[in-house]
Amino acid sequence: MMSSYVEFTEEMKRDYTVLAPNMLPLQLTLVKNVLASEGLKVELLENSGPQIAETGLKYTHNDTCYPAILVIGQFMDALLSGKYDLNKVALIYFQTGGGCRASNYISLIRKALKSAGLEHIPVISFSFAGLEKHSGFKLSLSALKRIIYGVVYGDLLFLLRNQCKPYELNKGESQQMADKYCSILEERMRTDGVSFKRFLANCREVLDAFAAIPRSTEKKVQVGIVGEIYVKFSPLGNNNLEQMLVDNGAEVTIPGLFDFFMYCIHNAITDYKLYRRGRKTYPLMKFIYSYLLKKQKAVIDLINEHGVFRSPAYFANTVKLIESYMSHGCKMGEGWLLPAEMLELADSGVKNIVCTQPFGCLPNHICGKGMMKPIKDRNPDVNIVAIDYDASASKVNQENRIKLMLANAVDEKKTAVGV
Repeated sequence: MMSSYVEFTEEMKRDYTVLAPNMLPLQLTLVKNVLASEGLKVELLENSGPQIAETGLKYTHNDTCYPAILVIGQFMDALLSGKYDLNKVALIYFQTGGGCRASNYISLIRKALKSAGLEHIPVISFSFAGLEKHSGFKLSLSALKRIIYGVVYGDLLFLLRNQCKPYELNKGESQQMADKYCSILEERMRTDGVSFKRFLANCREVLDAFAAIPRSTEKKVQVGIVGEIYVKFSPLGNNNLEQMLVDNGAEVTIPGLFDFFMYCIHNAITDYKLYRRGRKTYPLMKFIYSYLLKKQKAVIDLINEHGVFRSPAYFANTVKLIESYMSHGCKMGEGWLLPAEMLELADSGVKNIVCTQPFGCLPNHICGKGMMKPIKDRNPDVNIVAIDYDASASKVNQENRIKLMLANAVDEKKTAVGV
């Protein structure tokens, strides 16, 4: 065991509270409950407000990327709140093993803890790459399968809620339905196991439940959100962008978390093809990739057969969309996935896109902002606006630029229908 970090032990597992940042409430609530079934008491942090960024800046350098400032700020704000026993608490964060934020945050979190005199608090690296070992954090094969199912269930609830929310006649019903099925599906995963037949039956039930929500027939402007994974999903990171768009008359589409997992697996395959890295794990990665593609295709076919809602993109098609624009070897941070999701949205009819990026994030400025012109040159009907997020950025300026994009989109829609 390396001495550079505090191990989360089997003994700690019994009575420690493990804190996690809440980037995606629906997906991560389902994942949290899988971890609970493995004996971990995980709490998703809900603390928010301007003090989060202020606390993050206090415990890390102001040139650190904005998501890191927020994650560290949320952790430190919670720990210093007096709510937790600081001798019975641990932190958890996901690491991909890449060269960007997802690998460096762990050391930054530990540095912040040391600055506050809390270096005794364990920080668990949740990584499929096995970057660190913690005797109190070991997941069974069944748990890993349930985590995957949890992400897909969460993405489905996320998708259906977003397609219903702008049109619901009873305000709040779509979110209530999503929260209700989040609890139901967690219970079924625990009691029914991981039968794929049962999984598809649950998905069909969810589709029927959302289809029954009373909705208006008005068609609103569709807006997609892409970008760096944290500011793309987290209301804390993007100033509640999704709700702001809905409040201004838009229907929001956001590619799900499952695609990012598939991107990480695809990158492992690319590493072998381009650099002959991971020779031993390459066959396993190919098998997992193929296996998950088949499961995703079955869910997409189910949604299309149901006929009420638009299905998400098939990841294999997303991979192909980017091939004439960028190499799959460009995979730092969100890499090729970011412009691929722009093309994926445009291909599905979502022509208005907000590209969210932390100010100064080099991979996202190259693969996001830098790819806007090539994409728009070849897809002139696509309207993309890049929004930088930072502790010092003006929320009013961000919202004004987005509202201008929406106004242009509404005008284009009226012109298209001859109004």
